[in-house]
Amino acid sequence: MATRRALPGLVIAVLVTMALGSVVATAVGLRRDAVPEVVRVPDSSRLVAGPRPEAEAAAVLAAWDADRSEAWAAGDVRRLRALYTPGSVAGEHDVAMLRRWLDRGLTVQGLRTQVLSLRQVSRSPGRWVLSVTDRIAAGSAAGSRLPADRASARRLVLREVRGRWLVASVRLSRPS
Repeated sequence: MATRRALPGLVIAVLVTMALGSVVATAVGLRRDAVPEVVRVPDSSRLVAGPRPEAEAAAVLAAWDADRSEAWAAGDVRRLRALYTPGSVAGEHDVAMLRRWLDRGLTVQGLRTQVLSLRQVSRSPGRWVLSVTDRIAAGSAAGSRLPADRASARRLVLREVRGRWLVASVRLSRPS
């Protein structure tokens, strides 16, 4: 008798989980160009409890990557530098790389990063540490596609500066 009473509750829980999964899939589909592709799918039971930190991190990282792509396409060193905290070694390397491309008369169009995995390591007010495995998935220069990129695991440290998340450091790490 107790099993028959529990069955409708279980069916409702399954249907709610499926509905939430459908809403998430639709939202991800609508924002596919703005949000990096993430291979690991969040556990649906956590979606009911509240958003995972990785979902917010993926959105922040996607916006940052889109801004970086636009800076590279425009050949805008100043705009690229503004995506990093002052004194960021990673920022200096990125700016130096962009300058080398510009010195050859090239800009990179359609630069797109594919996120293969993303995990929050820690977060405190104004500081966010992420473990990310990603690769350059698309881009072209002088009408030719960029060569295929291999996946790289990195530890990113983001700092919040005037309401924007900027990259403070990037360190290669082992895949998570």
